[in-house]
Amino acid sequence: MSGILDLLNSDMGKTIINGVANETGQSESKTQSVLTMAMPVLLEAMKRNTTTPEGGAGLLNALSTKHDGSILDNLGDLFAGGVNESVKQDGSKILGHILGNKTQSVEKVIGANAGLDASSVDNILKVAAPVLLGMLGKQTTENNVNNSSDLTSLISGLLSNNSQSQTQSFLHSILDADGDGSIIDDVAGMVLNKSGKKSGLGGMLGGLFGKR
Repeated sequence: MSGILDLLNSDMGKTIINGVANETGQSESKTQSVLTMAMPVLLEAMKRNTTTPEGGAGLLNALSTKHDGSILDNLGDLFAGGVNESVKQDGSKILGHILGNKTQSVEKVIGANAGLDASSVDNILKVAAPVLLGMLGKQTTENNVNNSSDLTSLISGLLSNNSQSQTQSFLHSILDADGDGSIIDDVAGMVLNKSGKKSGLGGMLGGLFGKR
């Protein structure tokens, strides 16, 4: 099974990057940077949620109904003429369900690495989140996933390209941050060294994704 970065680097992934960039008014390179970091973080958070019966059942229900992957059937229509406001509202709700009160902290760190403010990152993720769930929903159907345990395994597979210890440390640290700023600053230091050269998650995932 392909990892999330393989999916993002496919023709479909490039279409998503281009569409989200046009929708949010950001460059493709910055949009790509945000999505390269954000997708694994969101998947890791969802994987955590599937470890509880309620969380797993709730996500499975969402993936089998509203987020079954049909959003991927015609991405051209999704982005043509501007993304419908209802999609963005749905994306905002998804971020709230997945990240909870850590949403702003996550967006702050990603923005620090991508060279964007947190609100710009939020705009990108609100458009991208429904697409990510659509990707997961499609994978769920194709792999006949119908229980929380299998869903956890599926998400782990999508995170397979992110098995490096430094990357996993980033994912866990950012999701465990309490929002007081101190851990967030430490995590930002993992992806931005003093010379400005990307290291940690930014370097690893940026290299895998292949910046243009």
